Amino acid sequence: MKKRLHRQLLGSMLCALLVCQLAQAQFTLTGQLRTRTELRDGQGTLTTTNAVPAFFTSQRTRLNFGYSGYRFKVFAAVQDVRVWGQDASSINRTTSDAFDGLMMHEAWGEISLIDTSAALDEFTFKIGRQELVYDDVRLLGNLDWLQQARRHDMALLKFADNGWLGHLGVAFNQNRELKAGNVYNGVPTGYTAGTNGLNTMYKSMQFLYLGRKFYSGNASFLVLKDDFNKYVTNEDKTKTYTRGVWSRVTTGAYLSATALKKIGITGSAYYQLGKDRDGVDLSSYLLSVYTMYQAGRKFALGPGIDYTSGGGSATKSKRFDPLYGTPHKFWGLMDYFYVADGFGPKNGLVDIYLRTRFKPKDKMTVTLDAHQFSAANKVVTGDNVELDRNFGTELDLVANYNLTKIINLEGGYSTFFATPTLASEAVKNVKNAKLQNNWAYLMIAIKPDFLGK
Repeated sequence: MKKRLHRQLLGSMLCALLVCQLAQAQFTLTGQLRTRTELRDGQGTLTTTNAVPAFFTSQRTRLNFGYSGYRFKVFAAVQDVRVWGQDASSINRTTSDAFDGLMMHEAWGEISLIDTSAALDEFTFKIGRQELVYDDVRLLGNLDWLQQARRHDMALLKFADNGWLGHLGVAFNQNRELKAGNVYNGVPTGYTAGTNGLNTMYKSMQFLYLGRKFYSGNASFLVLKDDFNKYVTNEDKTKTYTRGVWSRVTTGAYLSATALKKIGITGSAYYQLGKDRDGVDLSSYLLSVYTMYQAGRKFALGPGIDYTSGGGSATKSKRFDPLYGTPHKFWGLMDYFYVADGFGPKNGLVDIYLRTRFKPKDKMTVTLDAHQFSAANKVVTGDNVELDRNFGTELDLVANYNLTKIINLEGGYSTFFATPTLASEAVKNVKNAKLQNNWAYLMIAIKPDFLGK
């Protein structure tokens, strides 16, 4: 009888402690199941005239755990990314690091360096695997369109007060625990680490971000240095990594504002210097201006232009790299430029575009964008023949509908009318290329909140 009474008393005490703890802290448990069915007939790069279109369904399954208490937060996001049919239906397949879709997407802790009664809005230290999302995600973004998304292992010092924002981030990567030395093989397993065909991971990174919010918009300044492990090329064209790094610095500013309550203006300018991942001297830049006019309650449209430098020589590169952003948002949804496929190191890009946005219902949005792409400098073949700079035109149509607060439906169709220049050896280098390419998708996203908050 006494044992039973002790067990009941102990259980009551544990329940009371749990209730007290939950009263002082907050636990969140959310998830996402996102399937995307795609028809690819020239997505990413030009297809050939005899190629058969690809058709598949990919799936992201994500579980997010959050817990916050007095002066601290912890968060973890576990995700699995698969293509339907990738695994056998009855037996386990042999997996490797490159093909194992189960991963820890985020795992970080954040502590407040000041008491909650302090005058500052925020002064915190965040450490662990985390997403970096800044401004319009052109240079630093979570790349959420890709099922695997993007994250960084780093430490981040955050400050905010009275409209001002300051972040200082530091990352230092290693392949494994070492007893001596710091040589880093930055070739990733599985997915590409960066944009523009980078195909390598930085050894270390440091950045300073300063932002200011205004009544009609916001402005920011960024300086980022990413370092790549030096290497030498052997006779068999393999790489041997050595001591030291090549450092690349990217700096610039971003501005977003609203004028006359109906015109949105966004502009940015960035410059890169130092050395690229291969140790070549670097001097490149990006300029962007975009406007959006709210023509009515349901319709908006606006033009824009992006200019990224290209060209250079064997000893000096003028190729701008948009770092760790979300290029899918900017240079056409078919991802022909500044993604893993690349499009030629000496071309640069001029993207003149018109965006339209139609909202027939509160839960539905339809967008139609048109892009005209061309080279920023001369396009010359190996035979020293100069080609027309025009790359082609892309049309992107997307419809997005919120069935409920938890369920979202999205579908899109894109077509690219390419020129022979884009298919040439100086750019995409696709022989027997089809000059009209297509891509379509249907995506269903379910984001449950398991605690119903």
